[in-house]
Amino acid sequence: MSTSTPRPRAPWSVAPRPVDDPVSAGLLRDYLVDVADRWYELHEGRSTTPEEIDKHLAEMPSDDLAPPHGVFLVAHHDGELTGCAGVRLLADGGTAEPGPGPGRTAELKRMFVRPAKRGLGAAGVLLAAAEAAARELGAGRIVLETRLDLREARALYARHGYVDVPPFCEGPYSEVWLGKELDGEADGETAKALGDRVAG
Repeated sequence: MSTSTPRPRAPWSVAPRPVDDPVSAGLLRDYLVDVADRWYELHEGRSTTPEEIDKHLAEMPSDDLAPPHGVFLVAHHDGELTGCAGVRLLADGGTAEPGPGPGRTAELKRMFVRPAKRGLGAAGVLLAAAEAAARELGAGRIVLETRLDLREARALYARHGYVDVPPFCEGPYSEVWLGKELDGEADGETAKALGDRVAG
């Protein structure tokens, strides 16, 4: 009878990266294509065009995901580019418009895992890293907005302790608002994901 040695899990690396460099720009475009295609296919029965993606990218800048009040995180799995997430501090009271100084509420933005890397735990690893980054920025609470049709994302957030919160922004794609208190220790799911992460 032969025995086999379990293969060790491929290492994760999650690290900050300038939001305007080519790797980050490519991930942000992939993110937008993914979420926009799902919306257009649901509502118009078609995929987006490159011109529409260019227009949306211009209308949805990500330059606030940068120091000193934000961060853009890029994940690799076994050396392969896997996904991204951004965090930015909001003004006091959690309003979506940044004020003159940072508040204690952070917003999760641009959470994305490449389709070929889904099902490996990447989303949990990225979410844990984003929450850790929010804490490092001084936030005691993190919020996000998403869409009703993004069921997998909503299920992920529920597993990690996110609950419904009052709307803090408006927009045609804002249908669900969620939040989580970051004070104290990470919840079980997040602690497990943090254990899988190797900072790079």
